[in-house]
Amino acid sequence: MSETKSKRSLANIASIVAAATLISKVFGLVRQQAIAAAFAVGPVADAYNFAYVIPGFLLVLLGGINGPFHSAIVSVVAKRKREDIGPLIESISTLVTFVLLGVAVGMVVFAGPIIDLVAQGLDTGNPTAIATRAIAIRQLQIMAPMAIFAGLIGIGFGTLNADDQYWLPSVSPMFSSIAVIIGLGLLYAAIGSEISRPTYFMVGGAVLAGTTLLGAVMQWLVQLPALWRSGLGRLRLRFNWQDPGVRDVFRILVPATISSGMMQINVFTDLFFASYIPATAAALGYANLLVQTPLGIISNVILVPFLPIFARLAAPENWPELKDRIRQSLMMTALTMLPLGAFIMTLALPIVQVVYERGAFDLDAAEIVTAVLVAYGLGMFVYLARDVLVRVYYALGDAQTPFRISLVNIGLNAVLDYFFIRWFGAPGLVLATVGVNIVSTLAMVILLDRKLNGIPWLRWGRSIVVLTALSGLAGLATWGTRFGLEQVLGMEGFINRLVQLAIAGVIGLAVFSLGTLVLRIPEATLLVNRIKGRFMRR
Repeated sequence: MSETKSKRSLANIASIVAAATLISKVFGLVRQQAIAAAFAVGPVADAYNFAYVIPGFLLVLLGGINGPFHSAIVSVVAKRKREDIGPLIESISTLVTFVLLGVAVGMVVFAGPIIDLVAQGLDTGNPTAIATRAIAIRQLQIMAPMAIFAGLIGIGFGTLNADDQYWLPSVSPMFSSIAVIIGLGLLYAAIGSEISRPTYFMVGGAVLAGTTLLGAVMQWLVQLPALWRSGLGRLRLRFNWQDPGVRDVFRILVPATISSGMMQINVFTDLFFASYIPATAAALGYANLLVQTPLGIISNVILVPFLPIFARLAAPENWPELKDRIRQSLMMTALTMLPLGAFIMTLALPIVQVVYERGAFDLDAAEIVTAVLVAYGLGMFVYLARDVLVRVYYALGDAQTPFRISLVNIGLNAVLDYFFIRWFGAPGLVLATVGVNIVSTLAMVILLDRKLNGIPWLRWGRSIVVLTALSGLAGLATWGTRFGLEQVLGMEGFINRLVQLAIAGVIGLAVFSLGTLVLRIPEATLLVNRIKGRFMRR
């Protein structure tokens, strides 16, 4: 099918995806700001995080770019003649709709037991927990149809990408955020100040869930014109499920879904323990977005260009160069993630205040989210380093090793959650994830050393330790600057906090940049050139 279109270069595709991802994440951040302003870390926000876990999981797993549906559709559709694609997509969509309709009905009928399983800590008799549970059950019932649209979105994403169309699939999550933002704005305008808190919570929870569902519908609807114009399927029931293409898709889809679902089990585990501490689930959601926004953009700059390089160097005769490229990717990860983590840890409170502190989200809520955000900052490097190493294994044709490691990590995550939440409270759940990622990264390095007949991991480790120390020094300079500015300017006011963030961040970045120049780290120059290229390329 791709022969009918001019092929884009990898760099061009990466630029399109990166730009669209940035736009989507900006709208996602505004969406979280709207939720925070409306509900802070109260029962509605807590309930939403519990209720969204399964619909959201399906939306990411089935409807997300690089998810199993997306990968399976691309791998099969790209090999088919254009005239065969429409009927194939219609058959797959019909089958998926019927299967996921059963899933959606099951979520509506068994919403209560599902919430009790995910958030067992809400079944304590505490009035706040009881209210949170009731809101979560209602929200899950409202969002249940998202299961159907998740599958249809994933099918559309894969079909458009196979047809060399990348912008719309990458930017379409923006429409989901817009629906929630508008819905909460209308809620604020419609509800008077005299409404009781229980009524506000129930109505607000229903609006939040309803607009989330509407956003998923919009994500699917915006794909349809592009699919129809390209002749890639229409809204038509087709029951040709014996088509070899249908079997090929599900042959890839089933194992990929199982493998991708392993990570979500860790999310379930975290939320299970989070349900025992009020406001923890909401705090995890707010802090996670602050981390994922820069992480998603930086990972595009690093991972996307290296993936084809790893694949080209997978043959044994190319392993010496492959090892150099692995080191290069890990050093670029360290150059970005280590200082970013240091800045997040030292500037966590003003970051949270600038982004979220408005409406119902006050200083108390900011301090709860800040503690979680500091824990996230501690694990920034290993989060992305693990992803880099997973891609190396995939390039070598070994998907089993990361899968087995993820299986072990499920048990390890549960054990660490159990102890860390007792010792550290809400941040303990993030620290448990950091510990799991550290173990995963070390395990993959050790096994990769055996697989590639030895890698200079000790030399790599020394370089990363040096960058860790340099990041610590930059973080100390950042914290000192922030502390001094707070003594002079105080800690109140949006503009005041924004100015403090800008000055302290620039000072910390300057210290880190000077350090890399003194140490003459070659990857620093490469990283700067790559970032410049992303912004200067049309």
